[in-house]
Amino acid sequence: MKKAVEVLKNGGVILYPTDTVWGIGCDATNPEAVKKVYEIKRREDTKALICLVDSDARISRYVRKVADVTWDMIELSERPLTVIYENVSGLAPNLLAADGSAGIRVTREEFSKELCYRFQKPIVSTSANISGEPTPLTFDDISDEIKQAVDYVVHYNQRCKEKHKPSSIVKMSENGQFTIIRE
Repeated sequence: MKKAVEVLKNGGVILYPTDTVWGIGCDATNPEAVKKVYEIKRREDTKALICLVDSDARISRYVRKVADVTWDMIELSERPLTVIYENVSGLAPNLLAADGSAGIRVTREEFSKELCYRFQKPIVSTSANISGEPTPLTFDDISDEIKQAVDYVVHYNQRCKEKHKPSSIVKMSENGQFTIIRE
């Protein structure tokens, strides 16, 4: 945990377990670190990345207005839920979509929640694969290319064989209307 936080603070990129699949992560407020993630994934920077936070309170630091129904959706969701918020501020500009929105998820998984708490900022969380390739569902499914491209690989939970799915995604407007992006 300590090493992962140190790498994040120094603008590095980590490979870490999340509440869904293994993720490539960095400081979501650092444009240079975000650029490294795009390069590792060979992904166009026009495709926004999501980030994880440890609590509802942390969302409020980056999103101006959150519709009340959003809090209910987060609380009642049975599986991890990423919400795309409008009018996000304080995150790296190259993390945001063209319309200024960003996907943020409150993680409930033990390791990633503690990592976000100790880091005290949102952490990028994008699947640990080259863009366009299948999402790896376990640590063993992650390519050596990805493992070697990051600055630090977290050792926690690498032996877990349970296959996780990516999160559900909804796009939420400030007035409470939402669109399901991925179930």
